[in-house]
Amino acid sequence: MTALHLDEPRIVGDLPGPRAETWLARDRAVMSPSYTRVYPLVVRRARGAMVEDLDGNRFLDFTAGIAVTAVGHSHPKVVAAVRRQAGRLVHMSGTDFYYTPQVRLAERLARLAPGPGAKRVFFTNSGAEAVEAALKLARRHTGRPRALAFLGAFHGRTYGALSLSGSKPTQRRGFAPLVPEIHHARFGDLDSVRSLLRTVCPPDELAAIFVEPIQGEGGYIVPPDDFLPGLRALCDQHGILLVLDEVQTGIGRTGRMFASEHWRVAGDLVCLAKGIANGLPLGALVARADVMDWPSGSHASTFGGNPVACAAAIETLRLVETKYMANAERRGLELKHGLTNLAARHPCIREVRGLGLMVGVEVQSGGEPAPALRDRIVDEAFRRGLLLLPCGASTVRFCPPLCLTARQVQIGLTLVDAALAASTN
Repeated sequence: MTALHLDEPRIVGDLPGPRAETWLARDRAVMSPSYTRVYPLVVRRARGAMVEDLDGNRFLDFTAGIAVTAVGHSHPKVVAAVRRQAGRLVHMSGTDFYYTPQVRLAERLARLAPGPGAKRVFFTNSGAEAVEAALKLARRHTGRPRALAFLGAFHGRTYGALSLSGSKPTQRRGFAPLVPEIHHARFGDLDSVRSLLRTVCPPDELAAIFVEPIQGEGGYIVPPDDFLPGLRALCDQHGILLVLDEVQTGIGRTGRMFASEHWRVAGDLVCLAKGIANGLPLGALVARADVMDWPSGSHASTFGGNPVACAAAIETLRLVETKYMANAERRGLELKHGLTNLAARHPCIREVRGLGLMVGVEVQSGGEPAPALRDRIVDEAFRRGLLLLPCGASTVRFCPPLCLTARQVQIGLTLVDAALAASTN
């Protein structure tokens, strides 16, 4: 059989197949019901932009493990870096000791992060932890109690990150009370922010504004061009810290290392995770050195900045910077162009939006959002060998690995076309 990463989608039997069905039953018996499984995919292995399940079905992956496997599943150079590091040192806790991969990665991130001046880095295990660290640091550094985020935002599910999120009721229902003194404005609407500052959120009590340069879970929403620069100006005017949540948008996903670079905006703090270590658990808070001024012991992480994860991240960043970031821009233009052409034949597509390989297709029925139709499209794509995910009220998200080829873009578009036709007939 053709090598997995060189193959094309092929469905060899019913979905789920018998081997997958056995594991789905075992999963149902022991796993938390809080997980959000979209379709019955049980993965055996993956390479590049291709995934194989337990029954030999092969899928083109336009999810990248929710925008995580930036340079592709099991990239051989990242795998080699992980193996080398695992043979030397797996863990020693960067909170209490020193090791070179952590320092090397911090140096690289400090160099890459936009904005003038020196930077410092705090490592975490996830994006939610990076956001939690940013909230704590912002309050401590400024001495101010309040924070502002946006409706539609998703920053994570831990208590501070959840309190900043404004994406879906199900994420908040049953978990109150949340962290106090957090306000929400409308994403992309500077007047909404100004209104809050004039009424219920005194700017001299506001520590930070948290914002995704492009909203992810909220529906892959690209803001107006004046939005991020306007937030930067408001923060500068009132001594507020600007926290950029680049967990999903960063590490080359939009054709720039950081999505904020499209608008020439630098944050005072930047939260990273997902694609940074190509699948290993790693997050980072990168902040201006004069802002990251908390004392020893005020915040820490036993596993954050694990040496194996750092080794994977160093190689991932090298590959993104030298090769795959430019590829993401090219393939993203091809994907958007192709999806826009599909919209001319499928009236259920209301809008195609995004940057690089972070593209959303908004689905409608009768001029209204159509989440059930969106979910049928995602399922029909799966049945044909294409992995997609939903986001927002009725958006199909496209976030494939940055190693995607032009041929794979065309295959994906063909399968999307078929899924749209099957879902609306």
